Amino acid sequence: LWHRRLSHLNFDTINLLSKNDIVVGLLKLKFVKDHLCSSCELGKAKRKSFHTKLTLSSKKRLHLLHMDLCGPMRVASINGKRYVLVIVNDFSRYTWTHFLRSKDETSKVLIDFLRLVQRGLQAQVRVVRTDKGT
Repeated sequence: LWHRRLSHLNFDTINLLSKNDIVVGLLKLKFVKDHLCSSCELGKAKRKSFHTKLTLSSKKRLHLLHMDLCGPMRVASINGKRYVLVIVNDFSRYTWTHFLRSKDETSKVLIDFLRLVQRGLQAQVRVVRTDKGT
């Protein structure tokens, strides 16, 4: 009962409280852990770790790009932009960020970005991975 009342405190600490007469109504007894409290047992349970997925990383630059559109941000940038388009190259982990005033700018910025990067790096983007707008 006292174990539950004291937020599942360990029995050594409960005995110390009892010995020093700190808690009103707590009898001066030696409290013994005679059973395992189901709440404590559940709280100490360890969940099995997830198996890592073996996803193949791209072997070429620009083969796979990860993209996410974040926003609207609560505070606009100095130029009044509230959205951020983040693009990560899976091969090199190089990251580009584009700041946007609205979501409507995304398609134009993305098309311009893809043209510029594919021409500059002389490689084709094969796969684009997004969170599907969530």
